[in-house]
Formats: sequence, C-alpha cells, structure tokens
Amino acid sequence: MEELRGVDLLPEPGEPKILSAIDPSTIGHESQWRAEVTGWAPIVPTALPYQPRRIFSLASGVIVALFLGIILLLWQSNLLLLQLPPPTSEWAFEESEIRELQSDGLSGEDVRVCMVDTGVSLTHTSLRNAKVEFKDFVGNSIEPVDYGSISHGTLMAGLLLSTDVQTGIAPNVTLGMAAALSANGENNTGSETRVADAIRWCIFEFEADIISLSLGGVQDQSASREGPAVSATRQAIDAGIFVVAAAGNDGGAGDDGFVSAPGNVNLVITVGAFDKNGDTWEKSSEGGPLDSDGNPRTYPHQKPELTAPGVDILSTGEDDQWYTSSGTSDATVFVTGALSLILEAHPELRPTEGSTTSCIELVKRALVDSMSTSMQHDSTDGYGQLKAKGWLDRVAVDTNC
Repeated sequence: MEELRGVDLLPEPGEPKILSAIDPSTIGHESQWRAEVTGWAPIVPTALPYQPRRIFSLASGVIVALFLGIILLLWQSNLLLLQLPPPTSEWAFEESEIRELQSDGLSGEDVRVCMVDTGVSLTHTSLRNAKVEFKDFVGNSIEPVDYGSISHGTLMAGLLLSTDVQTGIAPNVTLGMAAALSANGENNTGSETRVADAIRWCIFEFEADIISLSLGGVQDQSASREGPAVSATRQAIDAGIFVVAAAGNDGGAGDDGFVSAPGNVNLVITVGAFDKNGDTWEKSSEGGPLDSDGNPRTYPHQKPELTAPGVDILSTGEDDQWYTSSGTSDATVFVTGALSLILEAHPELRPTEGSTTSCIELVKRALVDSMSTSMQHDSTDGYGQLKAKGWLDRVAVDTNC
C-alpha cells in the first residue's frame, strides 16, 4: 500500500525523546513518499519548582511554639507547598487576536471540526469536557485512543479544546478525530489510502464544517495523476467544506520549493508558522509559483496563504502532562480555530447540502484582505500573519455566497 511522503521526525543526538523534523528527500534518507504529521518536536516543559511560603516569627514565645508546631504538621503533610502551573503560550492567542473573538463570546459552539491525525486521548484533565466523535482507521478501537509518537493528535486537539491552564482556541466545537496515522518507530506515518478514507469519513459521516490536516506529503511533480488523499481533499472542497492544512517543515537550505500536499490544492488554506517575536519559523516550507496543474498561482491562492503561531506552543500531552511543540502543525490548528469562531458568528457560511466552493472563496479573500492591502505575497510568509478579529471583520462585510 502506497505511503504518503513527507517530513520525517528524527531523534536529536543524545536525546532520543526529542524529535527534529527532517526532509526525507535529502541525500541519505529513504526516497519513498511518506506522509507524516508535519511540524512538531514535543518536549515536556521544564517543571517549575515548588515554592514554600516564608515563615515569620511572632513576639510571644508561646505563640511562636504553637505556630511552629502547626507549621511542622502542615509541612509534613505538604500543605505549604505551592505548585505553579506550567507556562502558557498566551502570546500566541493574543498575537493572533483569538482572545478578542473569545471576549465577544465566541467559542466554536455548533461548529464541526474534523482532524485526521494519530487519534486522541481524553484522559487529560483539560479535555474532560470535550465533545469528541472518534473513528479508528488504524485499529478497531471504539473508545478514543492516540496511536502517535508522543500523542501528536492529543496535542493538536488540546490546542483547540483545552479548558484548564490554557483555554483552547475554540473549546466548544464538536471535534471529529479520525485516527489514520500511527507511530512507526519514533515517527508518525500512515498510508495515503488510509488518510483519504479518513478525509472521506470527515465529509460523509461526521459532516464536518472544517477539516484540519496537521499532516502532509511531498508533492510528486512527475506523477501523471494526483493521489487519493489529494482527491479526497478536492472532494471536501467541492462540497463546500473548508480545509486547512500545514505548509510543511522542510524550510531553509533544503527546501524543495513546494508546500506539502494536500496543502498544494488551490482552495485549501495553507499555513506556515511564526514565533513569539513575529519572525517566520526557519523550517516553515516555501511555496512555489505554480499550482498542481502547472498554472501560475494567483490571488488569493498563492502558497502558503499565511503564517500563524507555531513555535514553542504549549498543549496537552500524555498522562495529564503539558508539552511544547514547534511547527506548521500547531499553526494549522490556530487557523482552524479562528475559522471555527468565524463560522459560529456567521453560520450562513457553513456547508449545507448543495453547497459549492463560493463561500470558501469568499472567506479566503476576506482572510487575505485582512492581512494585506497590497495583496503582495511572499513565498514563505504568505500574505501575512493570522489576525482573527480582522478576518472576522472582513468576512462580515459580505457573507453573500
């Protein structure tokens, strides 16, 4: 069975639990097409130390003795130890204007988002109230499970749905999680056919408003026809379903000049990543000037369309832990979440029976116009950075599609 090609994750020297994104098309790596979850290198955040409170003496010797006795009892029972929560990625929510939309009461209610990933574990405290429908294309589990290396799907779901420590982007969406990728050694891979089947489940059974793909494969410029995952993506778009996909993580000197598939499809919203300083992540993939048919890309479909927060992003991990990750996977979820809030505000834009691509085109134009008045495009930065409030304001000007 043909495998999707994409960005592999390899262990850092001396620390096999920390993974780095590499491009398997470079010399020395296997050349067959692999499709992996793109854009993450999860590490457990450094634990913050417990902070015992200072004890101040009192004037009276008797009171001091009683006080110290009580303190001793409390100390032995650990009641004087204060555990601080892990650091959040609040900068990402502020810079992308997500918090502005949330302050207006938007939370993604009634919007249906489907992710194709490694699955999801709902044992994390911050996901206990999540509304999730699960479909297993890896095994036969009825209950939600994460098959990934370091729970990539759970990490992506937490960015969207978290309710503790760090409020997610759209915590009240209904999430469909299609488990189609699984750990292969220290990587996450899946056959292209399985990914395509998962996308079609999102379309026909889950009935998604948005499909979020934090995965990707290398574009095959010599292929005589497109693969099944790209075909399934086109099927979703033709039904009026919004598709948001990762640009990929082969940026830098080894960049092949193409975003990952299916992010190469014109009407897909393709996302690169930027960091806390507003700089585009060095591994964010570059987009080429031609589309998959060999025609020049034009406004508003030049790739990638935008960048979003994607460096050192905190989210839910295994066993109630919190992980940080970097890459276009995280950035994809920020755009998916922002779009969820917009579709909550404007339900008339959601796909219905008989929908075409007209609303997708309208929303994409509004996205680009919210970031750039000149319509200038950069092959790595896109048209600009995600500004959710500006995007919503541009959409509100005209929702007639």
